[in-house]
Amino acid sequence: MKHILENEMLRIEINDHGAELSEIYDKEKDRQVLWGADPVHWKRHAPVLFPNVGRYYKDRCLISGKTYSCGQHGFARDMEFLCTDKSENSVTHLLNSSAATKEKYPFDFKLFITHQLSGRDITVSWKVVNAGSETMYFTIGGHPAFRVPVLPGTSRDQYFLTFSGQKELTYCLLDLSTGTALPDQTRILNLENGVCRIAPHMFDKDALVFDNGQITKAGIALPDGTPYVELTCEGFPNFGIWSSSMDAPFVCLEPWMGRCDNSGFEGELSAKPGINRLDAGDVFEKSYSISIK
Repeated sequence: MKHILENEMLRIEINDHGAELSEIYDKEKDRQVLWGADPVHWKRHAPVLFPNVGRYYKDRCLISGKTYSCGQHGFARDMEFLCTDKSENSVTHLLNSSAATKEKYPFDFKLFITHQLSGRDITVSWKVVNAGSETMYFTIGGHPAFRVPVLPGTSRDQYFLTFSGQKELTYCLLDLSTGTALPDQTRILNLENGVCRIAPHMFDKDALVFDNGQITKAGIALPDGTPYVELTCEGFPNFGIWSSSMDAPFVCLEPWMGRCDNSGFEGELSAKPGINRLDAGDVFEKSYSISIK
């Protein structure tokens, strides 16, 4: 089932499957902002990444001495959530742990996802509850994809990435054979007045991975420099920017609380750099916002 929230400026749609934001329609400018999930390029819109962002090294993680297998970005994005609350401007979904989830991830949890619409802003909030009796460990992230190009007669490489005034950002790439990070091989993204063009070959080696809380705000600007969409994520240690190929007509801005394994990491999940720890009965809450300009 899909749930629609709208006001005089925007209409958004949220799907029970994956509690995924599946449409952002800008009424004022008469255009779809969120990627339409055409499987020719990428079959998703804005999945939640839980209980792992990206991939474990060799797609395996070690928890209390036992090995578990879990694919890229976890399982929540492919599961049916229960809509627990809906109002004029917000929808909340819930995913409970189950026998099926425990085959891949042994912890008891509740994952609440709320989408709220206010003016031209959409806030996505996560609440993770440790419903078990032992400490649980996880990463969680957003993966919204925005249509680029969005204007007729333009191409993706005419658009810009925008950041909050930085002169440069440091990022690492992924080991393509394992989908895990190479943090010792850093690169510089040079910016001019906090802006860089989306280069044709920017994503030839998969995602750009930014660590150390460098990005608290990132956006996309139209070819003339006019802001198009902006994502705000205060207090997020990691961030990814990705598109599936040189000609894919979208760009993902991805706020992450933790990320994929470093290449070669085979230790306990509890020892993974950047892992989130949640004691029995405790609650983790975090949110980010999308502003349509």
